[in-house]
Amino acid sequence: MAAADNCGGGGVKNPVMVRYGELFLKSEPVKYHFIGMLLRNIRRALSAHGLSAHYETPRGRILIFGDQPEKIAGIVARVFGVVDVSICTRTGSSPEDLTAAAVTLASKQLSAGMSFAVRAKRQLKKGLTSQELGTLIGSAIYDRVPGLRVDLNCPEYEIFVEVRDVGGLVYDSRIKAPGGLPLGTQGRVLVLLSAGIDSPVASWLAMKRGCEITHLYLDAGRWAGCDVTPAATENHRRLSLWCPGYELSMIIADSEPLFDEMHRLRTPARYRCVICKRFMHRVAARMMQKEGARAIVTGENLGQVASQTLANLSVISQAVAVPVLRPLITYDKEETIGLARRIGTFDPHPGDLACRAVPRMPATAAVLEEILECEQAMEVDRITEQTCESVRFVKAQNGVITPTGYHTPL
Repeated sequence: MAAADNCGGGGVKNPVMVRYGELFLKSEPVKYHFIGMLLRNIRRALSAHGLSAHYETPRGRILIFGDQPEKIAGIVARVFGVVDVSICTRTGSSPEDLTAAAVTLASKQLSAGMSFAVRAKRQLKKGLTSQELGTLIGSAIYDRVPGLRVDLNCPEYEIFVEVRDVGGLVYDSRIKAPGGLPLGTQGRVLVLLSAGIDSPVASWLAMKRGCEITHLYLDAGRWAGCDVTPAATENHRRLSLWCPGYELSMIIADSEPLFDEMHRLRTPARYRCVICKRFMHRVAARMMQKEGARAIVTGENLGQVASQTLANLSVISQAVAVPVLRPLITYDKEETIGLARRIGTFDPHPGDLACRAVPRMPATAAVLEEILECEQAMEVDRITEQTCESVRFVKAQNGVITPTGYHTPL
C-alpha cells in the first residue's frame, strides 16, 4: 500500500497507529478502495475537531502524525472500520533501538512485584525471530526494574513491539474502536428511527457495516407522548457524533392522519400496531428512491413485543417489495441496552414516550387478509402519498442539530 498524504511524519515521534480488521481480507483492489475511504473518514473526523495530520499506510496499518496524539487517538477510536488505536514510540528497526524505547516506556509503568509480558511481532523475515526479540526486550526490562514477574497469560502490564518496513513501533495500550467497515462502503440505507432504545442501536450497527444513513421518523402527533419527538431528535443528534464531518439527515413524516383514520373507522384495535408498522414501511419505501437508499433498516427484534412475533413480522414485511434489514433480530433486550449505553444513545430518564394508540391486547398473529381489508377501507395508499408529500427535515452534524426545509443527501 502506498503512503498517503505527506507521509514523512515530520519530527513527530509518537504516531497514532490504526489497526483495521476484515479490510485486510479483501482483494487488493477492494482493499485499496476501502482503506482510501477509511482515510477519508479519519481526515473528516479530525478536521471536524480542528485537527490536521499526516499519514502513512504501511501494510496492515495506518500511521497518523499530528501535534496532539492523545486527542487524535480518542477521535479515531470512534471511526467505523478501525479495530483499535495505539499511541506509539517510533524507532529504528534494530534490536538496540527497539529495546531502548521499550525499556523507557515500560519503566514508567512498572514497579517491583508487578507481572509483565512483551508481545513482539515482526514483518521483516531477517534478524531475530519474534520470540527471540520478545525475550531480549523482556530481559532488558527485567534488569531495569528489579522484582518483576514474567506472566505471558494474564500480566498486569503488556508492552507491544512491532518491527515493520517503516521501522519499529513500541506501545503499551490499545484503545478499542468499533471495527466493522468504513462508512460509505456499502451505500445508503433508510433507518426507521424512533424515540426508543432499539432503533438508534440498529442505526449504529448499520453504520458499523459501512452504510451511510438517512433517518426517517414518523411523528404521531397527539397520539404520542409529549417527549417522543424531542427524544427521537436527540437520538438523531447523538448518532451524528459517530460520523463526524458528515451531515446526518432525518426526515420527519406525519403519521397522525393514519391514527385519526383508524379511530374514525373503528379499525380493530388489535391490528393497530401491525397496520402502523406496515405504514412506516410504506412511507420508507417511498422515500428510499428520493434518498438513493438501497434498503430499510428497523430496530425490530424477534418476539420482543406483540408486533414482532414471526407471524406479524411476516405480515409487516409483505407491505413493501424492498429489502428490510433488522440488525437486532436476535438480540435480547439487555444486549441492546448494553450497546445503547456504550454508544451513548441510552437515556435512563426519557420522559413521556407513550403511544396513545397501543391496544390492551394487540394481535400476535395478524391475518393478512383482514389487515388488507382494513387498509383498503382507510385508503392507506392515499394517506401514504399525502404523508410523503408533506415531510420536513432535520440535519445533525458533529452533535449539532439544525432544522431545515430542504435536504441534500450525504
